Amino acid sequence: MDDLVVVGAGPYGLSIAAHAAAAGIGVRVLGRPMASWRDHMPEGMFLKSEPWASNLSAPGGRHTLAEFCAGRGIAAEHGRPLPIGTFSEYGLWFAGQAVPEVEEVTVTEVTPQGDGFRIRTAEGPPLLARTVALAVGVMPFVRHPEALRALPPGHYSHSTGHRGLARFAGRDVAVIGAGQAALETAALLAESGARPCLVARRPGIGWNTVPPPLRRPAVQALRRPHSGLGSGWRTWAWAELPWAVRRLPAAHRERIAATALGPAGAWWLRDRFEQSVPVLLGHRLHRAVAVGDRTRLGLTTAAGESVVLDVDHVIAATGFAPDLARLDLLDARLRDALDTVGAGGTPELSSGFESSWPGLFFAGLLTAPSFGPSMRFVHGAGFTAGRLVGGVRRRLGARSRPAGPLGTPRPARAGRGPSEDVSAVR
Repeated sequence: MDDLVVVGAGPYGLSIAAHAAAAGIGVRVLGRPMASWRDHMPEGMFLKSEPWASNLSAPGGRHTLAEFCAGRGIAAEHGRPLPIGTFSEYGLWFAGQAVPEVEEVTVTEVTPQGDGFRIRTAEGPPLLARTVALAVGVMPFVRHPEALRALPPGHYSHSTGHRGLARFAGRDVAVIGAGQAALETAALLAESGARPCLVARRPGIGWNTVPPPLRRPAVQALRRPHSGLGSGWRTWAWAELPWAVRRLPAAHRERIAATALGPAGAWWLRDRFEQSVPVLLGHRLHRAVAVGDRTRLGLTTAAGESVVLDVDHVIAATGFAPDLARLDLLDARLRDALDTVGAGGTPELSSGFESSWPGLFFAGLLTAPSFGPSMRFVHGAGFTAGRLVGGVRRRLGARSRPAGPLGTPRPARAGRGPSEDVSAVR
């Protein structure tokens, strides 16, 4: 039986595995390395975050993106966007430097068994583990507007469904959304010869400002500090104080996770977008029907007027809806038994990212209502990895001592997950 099985091999899964291996924990990593970045983002996209804020996490701050780029003569500079492809290659390099061999298998089921878990895969016999860390990324939580779901599959897609956009050349494409994915997808469509139109219910598009220099007068730095999620004191708090977010009431945490760092485009994209993409702002999608090979969208303006838009295809860049109910690989009985944050569908977690089911840990998007919006970004992996592995070590230590019937989860204490180490909350 393995000490720890990490399900997922993206930035969070690889970072957790690096810390676990360095701590001497017997760890196995299951999944396709950097799958979301390699398979679900169109060519030509760039990282929105600064290169120095996009490191995967290894003990001692080793194996950084800057180190990877320097070894290949690639500029990784503040204020200069880096291609997604370069970041994907960095993730693969990090895996080779800091992580035990990643097993490229598809996990189909995680079920409690005895004093641990059984993990089934599509490729071989089941594995047994004392603890499991689910770092499944965002793909299980893709969100489509309700109005599109009645359409035939070929009429619409999600922005994560495309490695390239050249097949839309010469076609009319509606892009739904107002965040970075929507704006950059629309710009790339125009640059690929398509005729995109952005449709958003928001009355305007938010654009991030050019980041201030890293080196600047102390007074300027104090007024607008840098952080891994951007500049400004509020953003700094989300980036640097996830432990403090976790101490807030559940309803407050849910609201922060849902509203903080809302949709906005990168400053370097603005000219490309505004020069090539028409927009319908303040338009809400309420109906979509297939008309032959085309799609007719029924839109409503803020004033209540009806607008009809006919297109060849619709791309929903409408983000992700983190919800345990959508995590099909997790045993249904186990899933239903978990304590959740407030009225939402995300797991309540200890300071070590452990759920109310002993030995089951979570990382990434599902943890945002516990630790705040930094868990939606690569930057959050640095906070997560070491603390989660610390939680795994405490759990493994607890299981080495007699503690009642095996495989029976004990109820979580109010406001605190299992095996909580209050002294570790900082």
